[in-house]
Amino acid sequence: MSQKSPFEHRARKRFGQNFLHDAGVINRIIRAIAPKSSDHLVEIGPGQGALTRDLVDSGARLDVVELDQDLVPLLLANFSLKDNFHLHQGDALRFDFSQLQQQGEKLRVIGNLPYNISTPLMFHLLSYQDLIEDMHFMLQKEVVDRLAAGPGDKHYGRLGIMVQYYCQVDSLFPVGSGAFNPAPKVESAIVRLRPYKERPHMAQDVKQLETVVRTAFTQRRKTLRNALKSLITADSIESLGIDAASRPERITLAEFVAISDHISNNPTEP
Repeated sequence: MSQKSPFEHRARKRFGQNFLHDAGVINRIIRAIAPKSSDHLVEIGPGQGALTRDLVDSGARLDVVELDQDLVPLLLANFSLKDNFHLHQGDALRFDFSQLQQQGEKLRVIGNLPYNISTPLMFHLLSYQDLIEDMHFMLQKEVVDRLAAGPGDKHYGRLGIMVQYYCQVDSLFPVGSGAFNPAPKVESAIVRLRPYKERPHMAQDVKQLETVVRTAFTQRRKTLRNALKSLITADSIESLGIDAASRPERITLAEFVAISDHISNNPTEP
């Protein structure tokens, strides 16, 4: 009769855990990240360490943030003797990533993110964008499609627009459900986010831009004229060279920034 390992761990639904085990997928992710010994890597949710070993073996400094305290003994047993491995038990949604930065170097962030926290966690990390070189995430494929979508794409919307405001988005490759244990019911994909050193479109007021985009897509089948009528007149939209009869999914990031800036400069309108 086989004896249970002291570090055996079952995936927990409440943490959205699906552990990566496919060696081919793991190698492809590591190649995409291309870690170097000079890097400072941050892995969010290392789980059972599928990516962690290759990240540690690169010689880079590696900080890992793991919420599930029952995984801590497994991670420490496997990696604590490595001088470049540092474990932080806690919630990445509340974690202060600025505490990890040393001597002004940029962080490279990696994570297999559960669906239920992926969006808030990405925006939490974007609040540290000046500290981050790039981010590589495993996400539900639908989320990656939304992040990378452009105007006219059925996946184009609030999430993609606001992430693209801060980052260059590259959808890298899909990952089938069989690469995980337990196998999720959805397909996954790898995405790379690279915060801009200089944003191509700079809004005067990012909060105003967020309001415009959120309002526009609350009822995405409405025309821009009707969707934004509480914020800006149709004539003002037209004065910006934007067709007020267009639907929000046809409007570029640059045009949303132009609308936002007009509202910021004309607070009493409409």
